[in-house]
Amino acid sequence: MPTRTGETLADRLAAQCRRAGAEEVRFAADLEQLAALADTAIGPVLVTGGDLVAHTAVLRHLATSPVGPTVALVLADPPTAARTAVREERGQVVDAGPPGALNGEATGVFGGALRVGTDDLPALAAAARAVAAGTAAPTAEPGRPAVTGPAVDQLFAGLTVLGTLVFAHRVRLLVAHRVTDPVELTAADAALAGVDEDRAELRLAVKERDDFFSTYFVSTWSPYVVRAAARLGLGPTTVTVISILFAVAAAVLFAVGGSRPALVGGAVLLYLGFVLDCVDGQLARYTRNFSAWGGWLDTMADRAKEYVVYAGLGYGATQAGHRYGWALAIAAMTLQTVRHMTDTWYGVLHDEAARRPRPAGTGGGGIGDRLNAASTRVQADTGSLSYWLKRTVVFPIGERWALVALTVALFNPLVSLVAVLVWGTLAFLYTGALRTLRARWMWVPVLDTVDATLHRDDGPLATRLPVVRPMGPLTLAVVAALGPVALLVLALVAASGDDGAGGLRWLLPVALLVLLVGGLGAGAAHNGPLDWLVPAALRAAEYLFAIAVGVIGDVPPWLIFGYVLVLTVHHYDLTARLEKRQAPPPLHPATLGWEGRSALLALAAIVGFAGIGMATLGTYLLVVFVASVVLAWVVLPARAARASAVPVRTGGGAPG
Repeated sequence: MPTRTGETLADRLAAQCRRAGAEEVRFAADLEQLAALADTAIGPVLVTGGDLVAHTAVLRHLATSPVGPTVALVLADPPTAARTAVREERGQVVDAGPPGALNGEATGVFGGALRVGTDDLPALAAAARAVAAGTAAPTAEPGRPAVTGPAVDQLFAGLTVLGTLVFAHRVRLLVAHRVTDPVELTAADAALAGVDEDRAELRLAVKERDDFFSTYFVSTWSPYVVRAAARLGLGPTTVTVISILFAVAAAVLFAVGGSRPALVGGAVLLYLGFVLDCVDGQLARYTRNFSAWGGWLDTMADRAKEYVVYAGLGYGATQAGHRYGWALAIAAMTLQTVRHMTDTWYGVLHDEAARRPRPAGTGGGGIGDRLNAASTRVQADTGSLSYWLKRTVVFPIGERWALVALTVALFNPLVSLVAVLVWGTLAFLYTGALRTLRARWMWVPVLDTVDATLHRDDGPLATRLPVVRPMGPLTLAVVAALGPVALLVLALVAASGDDGAGGLRWLLPVALLVLLVGGLGAGAAHNGPLDWLVPAALRAAEYLFAIAVGVIGDVPPWLIFGYVLVLTVHHYDLTARLEKRQAPPPLHPATLGWEGRSALLALAAIVGFAGIGMATLGTYLLVVFVASVVLAWVVLPARAARASAVPVRTGGGAPG
């Protein structure tokens, strides 16, 4: 179809693909030729039909989307018989087919373009050959009509039938339409001309749905900082480092300031640090500067900054004469880490449930169904009171930082820590109860889909223990946590007396044996409806045991905080790699496992060297973590680059 400039629409798309970053653009005369291109490609491939009219930024965003290896353009246009309808859940394309075949559950239509990741190229070639030969399965459900129309639609449907995990890329603010005649082409061109592409990209850098504080107190002005940072040539990682410095400076003022001006100054620095924490992600989206390293660093930095602030508050409260300042800081860090473990694994559960058919006998009007429907309605009512209450009550990071800044500026570090603990506990109870009910409705064996030993953080001892099958792994993990809970309560009561908690040293072997009960589920199938809670339960068990050992061994509170902080860094490394789809830490076996570390701490405390043992083990784990980071992000990528004879390229094709 010729455009107003005389070039064909396919030629214009090819030029746009080059501007979007494609290193090589090829035209595929048919799907067999596209399959041959997929066979020889060594990097992601951007495939477009010949009827797409869009801003170049749309193609650039699709080509650089960080949400997954294979991403499809999805439009909000009304479904028609000539278009392929899609249904999305949590950003994943979970169904595709003719509009009438989706039973009114379509959430959009396929936009005629997709980016196929390197690992999915064999599936792309297989789908192209199957469609070309007319042998592709029409749908995942027998009896449903096959997708017809443009070849790119059939190709997209073929990929979904083959089980390829496809993520949806939605178009906001920018323009993308598929056209069939000159009238539609003229209208689409007019729509493109009516949008300032750069201004739209700057607005798109802000998350479409964020938390209340971030939306109204940060994102209203952070895009100006993003534009300034881009003009100065600052990268997202540089902004992340600057935000860390702001948070550290705030923590120092909370710790040693004491005066009202110092506390207010720390609160301001904390707020600015959070603004920069938002800016680094916005800058990455604006400049399309994504990397696995940057995503991992951002996740790790967020937690490190928060816990350094807790340390500053704990030290400041202690210096002000409050006996339990450090104890509150340790409690806040432990609570938040366990909460994050449940957040991570519930997210994995929900993503997995979205792309699986519901097991027989689990549907039909139960409380899980009703809760799921209610949550969907609230989330769809963007901007309503119920929407903001739902997003705020869970105590996200923006609200946590706002609460810390406000309470420390108006009151003191002690009040700030108490406020964080109270709200955090209520949020944990609220989300835990609702998620438990919904998870029983979903009934997806999440830990069966990943390396359970890795994400349980089992060591050599746990993996060698016999398996107790009548008791599920979650029951065993909860029992394992009860020993440290009882020991910690007894230790805290004893420590408040004149004789201290040292007399409870004889209980350490008993508590350790109870803790090791969690290892009896290491080899069991983690396929229960609530087994996604196992990693969080084991984290709680290990942290509480370490704290109890520290109290009984009369270890300085700051050292207990430091040791637990190192443990959290280790465990956040695991979850960050899971979320970013990265390989396990190279030196993970050297971390000894939760049960190995706990046994060493108990042994050190029994022989009277709890402080030395905790400091030594914490230092060792920190060294292993740093070495693992260097190996994973510096040494191994450098070796891979030297071993690669041909650079990765991005190809483009226009089927049909």
